[in-house]
Amino acid sequence: MSERADRDANRELRARFDDVYGQYEQLRSNLDDLRTRLAELRVTRRSADGQVSATVGARGEVVAVELDPAVYRDRDAEALSRKITETVRAATAAATEATRELVAASMPTGSGSAEFLRTGDYGALLGRADAVLGRGEGAA
Repeated sequence: MSERADRDANRELRARFDDVYGQYEQLRSNLDDLRTRLAELRVTRRSADGQVSATVGARGEVVAVELDPAVYRDRDAEALSRKITETVRAATAAATEATRELVAASMPTGSGSAEFLRTGDYGALLGRADAVLGRGEGAA
């Protein structure tokens, strides 16, 4: 009788392992795709008057800044500097949000990591670890 119970338990464990391994393989595949998409991510923003455009990558790196020749007519270096800075900041903010969305979409639904990316709440990021360690709100 105990041999049968052991076989049943082993079968259940094997089925659970296969399920978890399948989830791991899917996550791994998603991460490979994510890496490619992040490497290709470019976000461009233009100044309100269209004279400055800035392109930024996923890590916030400035890829390109383009100036319309009309910016030279004004000859106000300080205004041009502000316009470039504001445009780069807008592109960086948009790239950060696009990166956050890509990463969150590749995370398992309900994971603390996805919630952290969405809200910036470190409690969401650490909640699972706290629960595992027995310090979560629901822990006895």
